[in-house]
Amino acid sequence: MFKPIRVFGVLLLLFMAYSCSEKIDESSRYVFKYETILSYLQKHDAYHDYAELLNKVNIGKYSSSKVGQLMSARGNYTVFAPTNKAIQDYLETLVDEGLISEPSWDAFTDSVKLDSIRKVIVFNSIIDGGDETNNYYYVHDFPEVNQGEFILGNLFDRKLSVYRFAEDPDSLCINGDCPVSRLQRDILCTNGIIHQVGKVIAPKDVTAASYIQECLDERRDGYLTIFRVIQACGLLDTLRAIRDEVYEELYQQGKIEDLHNMTAIGFAEGSVASAPKHRLYGFTIFAETDDFWRSEGIEPTDPDLLDKLTKWILDNHQYSDEDKFTTGTDYTSEGHLLYQWVTYHILPMKIPADKLVFHINELGFNLNSPKIYGIPVYEYYTSFGKRRLFKIYESKESKGIYINRFPVHDNGRRGNNHEIYCEPDKVGCRIGADSEMAVLNDIINCNIYPIDAPLSYSDAVRDNLQKDRIRFDGMSLFPEAINNDFRLKKATAEMYKHVYIPNTVRAYNYLPNMQQNADMNFVYYNAWNDDWCNLQRDEMKAVGRFEVMFTLPPVPRRGTYEVRYKVLANSNRGIAQIYFGSDPENLPVAGIPIDLTMDCRNETDRLKVGYERDSEDDDYNAEVDKRMRNNGFMKGPQSINSNDGTERGWNDRENIRHIFVRQTLDPDKTYYIKLKSVLDSDKKEFYMDFIEYCAKEIYDNPESPEDIW
Repeated sequence: MFKPIRVFGVLLLLFMAYSCSEKIDESSRYVFKYETILSYLQKHDAYHDYAELLNKVNIGKYSSSKVGQLMSARGNYTVFAPTNKAIQDYLETLVDEGLISEPSWDAFTDSVKLDSIRKVIVFNSIIDGGDETNNYYYVHDFPEVNQGEFILGNLFDRKLSVYRFAEDPDSLCINGDCPVSRLQRDILCTNGIIHQVGKVIAPKDVTAASYIQECLDERRDGYLTIFRVIQACGLLDTLRAIRDEVYEELYQQGKIEDLHNMTAIGFAEGSVASAPKHRLYGFTIFAETDDFWRSEGIEPTDPDLLDKLTKWILDNHQYSDEDKFTTGTDYTSEGHLLYQWVTYHILPMKIPADKLVFHINELGFNLNSPKIYGIPVYEYYTSFGKRRLFKIYESKESKGIYINRFPVHDNGRRGNNHEIYCEPDKVGCRIGADSEMAVLNDIINCNIYPIDAPLSYSDAVRDNLQKDRIRFDGMSLFPEAINNDFRLKKATAEMYKHVYIPNTVRAYNYLPNMQQNADMNFVYYNAWNDDWCNLQRDEMKAVGRFEVMFTLPPVPRRGTYEVRYKVLANSNRGIAQIYFGSDPENLPVAGIPIDLTMDCRNETDRLKVGYERDSEDDDYNAEVDKRMRNNGFMKGPQSINSNDGTERGWNDRENIRHIFVRQTLDPDKTYYIKLKSVLDSDKKEFYMDFIEYCAKEIYDNPESPEDIW
């Protein structure tokens, strides 16, 4: 049985012990209209040691101001304040670890270590809600999902999670084992709120490599099989990566600047776009459990595990006939079967449970009723290692999130696009996001999810992917967007709504899958609280005489595909020439320039596109669709919803798909798209929402025409 680092089964006892043994200060714990957080802490003896630490820890590496000054100034802070006893207990754990000789601050002989430990206690305990009024967390605002994360990170920019006891819903623990006091919680001050905790919040900076090595050393059951394969394939060094230290230093020194005066330089909205504070690395591992392998006759501790697993993969055809691989003992070779198999279990981003897929504006979904799903949602990513397509999917009918699920949908023009059924051999792998075996908080740079069926990039998977219309949101191209928590962040502050991506040429290559020229500024529009008719609402924009190139995901099979570019047109956009191909230094032109301002609200554009609204006559509607395709256009998808009462979906005149490529694509080649402004003006916007691949078997199928979804 798998035993995670934190054994949650004993936490209730820990919580009860804390509640009974700690002497609680029950005086005036309600609304302190004239108390700042610091003044409240200083007036209550239970927080004496913590208050002292606040006045000793600097706000930043290049600032001499103290955190205590923040806690006495205006703001919206959520503070998980440890008691004196909690801090003393923490010092005793440092004695056990051999860091100090006795549980006292005087025991530190190294001032650097002393400052570091003080910072660990303080920075992990505070969430800065920014400038927006009342942007702090009451207990009733804590994440509802067990082990769910707060929207905002702490002062270390690290997410804290909440563990809820099924037997006692009022018992809460931060990060699994730091109990929140039943009585001393929701203490409101003028600049935020205080929750007393009975243990210092001090998550270890354990990397995926360290965690896996510890499990291997202890022969810890649960994921031992896949961990042994990861080690044998030489992947532990890669899984040690936490952050880009070069970017970190540049940002701290003020050399990575925010973008100011957005509207003045050509953006249609926004004032300041904030550059990301960090450039973090991350990974997600989807793993068959050791119990699964035992059911297949493979024992995780078997000395011959690697040979037996290789034979199992061969015997069960967990590969594609087009794959070229070796089966010798050089497991670190990218050409080895085990290496190819295990890297398809890894994505190069740390995906939290609530971002495996995104529910936001698909037809039938409402943010005000988040537990009621609409039509299916999905993501397409490029796997770790050899570039292969990876699909994550959820529907109302699936009752969970799956990898490579291929159901039949009610996707006719008069249908609802919900699942009708799913053949047993196309169900895919259910991701155990809600499983106790999911490792979500113990590793700084990785999440690990159990899956209930074997995962591979087999011929069946590739064939089914080719039968999909592969629509990928522009931001899915960038693992950094998930790793650094700015893709569809559920926050409303300007710094989260507009994210400035440092210019590749002028500042730093923040997104390796995107190359910019020196004459442009690129901004990601989060749009979580807007109602834009985009896939997942968000969009990417740039202004200037832009020339921007993106690395695209692979196709699943060699074949003829259309490549389409969706535009939400308006007068703020520019005109762009598209280039497409596999040689980034010499991309051929793809069609005529695309006018990003062109919609079908005026007669000139309607005639050029061939657009007409759908009628009751579906035969005539099909003729309109054919006419538009002959002109190189398609209507926008029916799948996008709007809650503002305006018309959306298939008949939305502002949403147009441009068919800019129809050619043979190869799964072993990497393709790029480049968009270059053809205007003299530097005040017009580049725009990007989604791109899609569509195989000829879909768009040119006389028996089953391509659906409108």
